[in-house]
This record gives sequence, structure tokens and C-alpha cells, in this order.
Amino acid sequence: MPPSTPKSLRIAVLADSDTRWKWGALTADRIAPGPSMEAGPRGEAQVGLALDGYLLRGRATPTARQLEEVGVRADSLREVTAVEFLRAMAETSYDIVVLALVGGGVQAMLHGLARVWDGLEKQPGPKKRPVVVTGYVGVVYEKLADGLLLRHGADLVLANSRQDAERFRAVYEGVGADASSVTEVALPFLGGAAYEGEHDPYTVVFAVQPSVPDNRRDRVYLLDRLIRHARLHPEREVLLKLRSRPGEHTTHIEELPYQKLIQRLDPPANFRLVYGNMGEVLDRTDLLVTISSTAALESLHRRIPTAVLTDLGIREVLGNHHFVGSGCLASWDQLDAGHRPVPDEEWVARQGVVADGTYGSAFDAARERIAKLLASPERPPLTPYYTPVTAPGYLPSILARHHLGPDGTPLPGAPAHDKEPGPVRQIVRRAARGAYRHGVQRVAPVIRRMGEL
Repeated sequence: MPPSTPKSLRIAVLADSDTRWKWGALTADRIAPGPSMEAGPRGEAQVGLALDGYLLRGRATPTARQLEEVGVRADSLREVTAVEFLRAMAETSYDIVVLALVGGGVQAMLHGLARVWDGLEKQPGPKKRPVVVTGYVGVVYEKLADGLLLRHGADLVLANSRQDAERFRAVYEGVGADASSVTEVALPFLGGAAYEGEHDPYTVVFAVQPSVPDNRRDRVYLLDRLIRHARLHPEREVLLKLRSRPGEHTTHIEELPYQKLIQRLDPPANFRLVYGNMGEVLDRTDLLVTISSTAALESLHRRIPTAVLTDLGIREVLGNHHFVGSGCLASWDQLDAGHRPVPDEEWVARQGVVADGTYGSAFDAARERIAKLLASPERPPLTPYYTPVTAPGYLPSILARHHLGPDGTPLPGAPAHDKEPGPVRQIVRRAARGAYRHGVQRVAPVIRRMGEL
């Protein structure tokens, strides 16, 4: 593979949900070396950048509607199994590979890719393996050590803030792993016009999360308070911003969709459900309310008044503990009375929000590191921290979930490891995935509720 230039840069992004596809594709756009990156993502592949998208087949594989809502365009986009992706990486030359996956998926791909690219540089011709990049979609408030060590082995492990970069390095150094891969950036999907004052009508947006809270009582409570706020302020427009339509999946399973819960309630005329791109919704937002959604960081970046609810407590299970010290914590009672939280500037600066106008340079360090790696005469093999020696009781099960053996080789019977699926197999796959999603979304919750009787 010849040395890359901005005009010929090829990037592959592997994602396992709509949110991670958005993060991965926009990250690819931000970190690609070259002057065309300075303006940031434009909702389409940049000039001089060939972006190929791969969607990992599973329960959260995004639908066409979800992909359209994300608004990121790729030169090609197809659905694959882990083994199919590894085969594509063996057959196609890329400069950069972005792994936008849950931690276990990243670890499996790192081992699989290490096998695929083993000895590549010894082959005839100037061939080098791609630079491998991974990271997190948003706020990291749980499973810090577990998630980080599963991502270890990539050339760059992106940290979305100064605080995360410090924590990531401390974890790696604490177990004796190389921490040089940790690279501070910012959330790649921040942007939009800064808030300049109230709209007409004044608009309150509650950004929901698929998995928080996780029970009917708390969700109904939040809906009731949102509807009550709409009744108390009939001059305001109150929007319930939803992540997915019933039957669709996101990064997390949503067993109790708000669309269904609201059917038993009687919201006023100034209350509406909305879908669509979060940035477009924020364009008309005067107050963003959430439990702990990454949407809060998008809102803070644009200096929109932002409230993180305390009604259900400040708890790790809710994720709102991350916002301690932010100045954004508030209850519905306070919001009903007209309170508008004022964020703590020092806290905001440590979270990768970059509301001070320096967002354009937040990815410079990553671009510089990637440019050096692309220009280097040789590239060392991928060396994850977890190996059959360091984690013999953990790693095999992680790899087996993606039909890989302990050495990263496809297991016997792995789906379509030697050929493209035929039409019949594709039909069967779609039917099986639909049945699986129906079981997860519809049947499993009923069984759990029956078990609680």
C-alpha cells in the first residue's frame, strides 16, 4: 500500500448501532489528515476521503430510517458479520479502520485483524496494515476498566475529554499496559449555531434514553411531569425527543417505549413527540432536559440552557452522577418555577464540550498522530492487553461471541466465512433477525413481568 495522501485516503468504519455509526463516521471525518478536514463533517464523505461503512449484524443493526436520521453519508454501506468484515479487511486496502463497537466487539476485531494482517509487511510490495482507531460514543460513567481494557490494542483509543484522557491513561498504566494510544479529542458530533436567545414559542425539549430509567413507574413519572410542565406553561412548546420508533433498536434495548406509555395519558395541545436529528431539534430549543443523555453535552456546547434531572435521585445507575459539579442538576419543581441552570465553565471545559470556540482544533493531536503513523515505513502488529496468557478465562468467550477462536481464527461453522451469502441465506437472515428483535423487544419483557408476579 503506497503512502497515503489526502486525495487517496480510504477509511473503513465498522459500527454495531445507529449511535455508534454516527460516532464512527463523524470521527473518521474529523481525524482524517489533510486540510479538507478543517471545516468538519458536512453530512457527507469529504472530498478526497473514501468512506466505506460496515454495519455489524446483530440486535441493534440500524434500519434505513435510523441511518437517514443520522444524516452521515458513506461511499458504500453494507451489513456484515464479524467474519465477513475480517474477510473484507483481508481483501481490501484501507488507510484507517475505525471500530465503533461495544468493548467486546472491539476486542474480537483486534484479535481477528491481528491474524488477518499477520505478515502483511513481509509480502511483496509496499504494504502496511491500516491504522486502527476506536473509542467511546459519549460519556463514560460505568465499566471504565472493563471497557478500556477491551479496547486496548488499537493504535488510537480516543478520549472525548481531558477528564477521560487522564482516567484512561491511569487505567492502562495501572495494569502495566501501554497507555500511549490514548489520544484526547472531543465528541465528533458537536456543532451547530450558538444559542442567541429565546424562540417564539419558547421550546422545552426532553431528550429520552432507551435504557434509563429502566422501569415503567419511573418512565410514567417523567412523562407525567413533562405533561404537567406543558399544562403549567401553555405558551411554551414542549417536545418529547425520541430515539427510535417502536420495534427499532438503538445502542441499548428499550423495553418500555415512551410512545406506548403516553397512550394512556392525555397531553395538552402544546405537547408533541418528535424524532429526527438531535442537532436540528436543538436549533429551536430554549431548555434541554434529560436524565443523563449525551444530548446534554451537545446542548452545553451550543450554550443552550440545560437541565439534568434529579427527581429520581443522583445515582450511578442513572448516569446523572457524571454531572455532579456541572451546575446543571435540577428538579422538575425547579424547572416548573422558571429555574434555568447555569453551567460551571471549568466543569464544561473538562468534558470535551469546547464551548469556548476552540472545537476546530480539538482533533489536531489525533490527526497528527495518524499522519505520522501513515508516513512511517513500518507499523508494529496489533498487541491487545488481553491474550490467552493474560486472560485465559475471559478472552475466549469474548471472541467466541463473534465466532472467533482464541487466536482470532474463524471457528468451524462460522457464518459465511468463506463466501458471500446467497439470496436464500439473506432472506433467512432477515427473517431470523426480525424474530430475534421481536423476542427481545416484545416477548422477553412479558416473561420478565410474569416472573415478577
